[in-house]
Order: sequence, then structure tokens, then C-alpha cells
Amino acid sequence: MAQGDAQWETGVCVYLDNSNIFIEAQRLAVTRNGNSVDPSVRRRIRVDFDNLVALCCANRKLVSALAAGSIPPELRNLWSRLEAATGAHVSLFDRRYKDCKEQQVPEMRLQRGMYKDAAMRAPGVAVLVTGDGAEYEPGEGFFSTLQNLKSKGWKIEVMSWRHCINRKMLRWVEGNGIFVALDDFYEEITFLEEGKQRTSDYRVPARLAKPIDLRRRPAYEDFRL
Repeated sequence: MAQGDAQWETGVCVYLDNSNIFIEAQRLAVTRNGNSVDPSVRRRIRVDFDNLVALCCANRKLVSALAAGSIPPELRNLWSRLEAATGAHVSLFDRRYKDCKEQQVPEMRLQRGMYKDAAMRAPGVAVLVTGDGAEYEPGEGFFSTLQNLKSKGWKIEVMSWRHCINRKMLRWVEGNGIFVALDDFYEEITFLEEGKQRTSDYRVPARLAKPIDLRRRPAYEDFRL
């Protein structure tokens, strides 16, 4: 589907701050497994992007997706599959590219995408997936962007780790939209690789991501697309 055709559709628009999601997943892996028990979990933890995107969409129509940060091959492949399967307009911003200007940090790229969708699309559901909320204040950053979307009739969903979301932003989201704690789906959206050494050398064994159960996910029950 061409971008011009998609801009008038209503549905779910996903904005993924990938680098921060992964960094905070590493920290949570250490906390859950205990660094003294097996320090390797920090470098072995991985994000299951198929399940993460399924958690974002929650059986609703995906019309747009934007990911920013350090983009691993598995996420790039998933984005390509989504575009082919759903007709959604998807785009990637990889901060590692040499031609990226200093000011084009992932947060700014995502915010520009959100403002563009607010201007061009009919109101739908904006799903922001971020692992960095420590410096968000009302009127600044993602906070300001979400408020702009809300004022234009969009439904707001924020997905983040509990330990890193700004308390003020959390209160606003819970009062104006839906907050989905990624911690509640940790076993479904992450997995542990085998590692380069013998499996017996690791006290925390490798594991696959569990099948995701969307019945546990908060959602707008009257807004299934």
C-alpha cells in the first residue's frame, strides 16, 4: 500500500525506541536473575520483536510503524515482513549510520513521526514503546508529543519498563490513556541466548520467549480495529 493511501486509514501506529528498550531489558535481566548468580545474562538477553509487536498491536490493524535507535537485523526483517503482510507503512531510523546528523537522535526522529501522523492521519491509537522516561516533563519531549496527539483525538498507549518511566508521565498516561508495563510480559518479549561458552558454564540456562497471552494486556475494549 502506498503511503498516500495509508494516511487516511485509522488504526494502530507504533513508535519504537529500540535502543532504550534493549538497554533497560538488560538491566532488568540482571535484577531478575542476580548478577552474582550469572553475570552473563546481561549480554545474553535479547528482545523477541515478533512478540513485542504483537503486544503493541493486540489484534488491531497496524497502519504505521516507526523504529529508531540501533536496529538489529531481526527487527529490520520483521519490519519488512509486516509491511508485506499488512500493507502498513513502516520505516527505520538507525542511529549508527554515518550520515545521521547529531541532532537526529532517536527520540527526535520518533517525535517528528508522531507529529506527522497527527497532522496527516485520522485519529487512531498511538502506541509509544520506550525505555527512557527519566527526563520527561510536561510540555517537553515525548510528553508534549503525546499531549498533542491526545488533543487531536488520538487514543494513547505507552509501553515501558516500570523502573524507568517518569512518575509524572505515568500518572498522565494512566489518566488519559493506557499504560502497559513490559515487566508483566518479560518472559514473552525476551529470551536468553545460549552464549559462546559451554551451556554448563552458565547458571541461568538459555530459554525461548514464551507464547504471548494478550488477555493480560490492558486495552481499549471499545476500540478493536
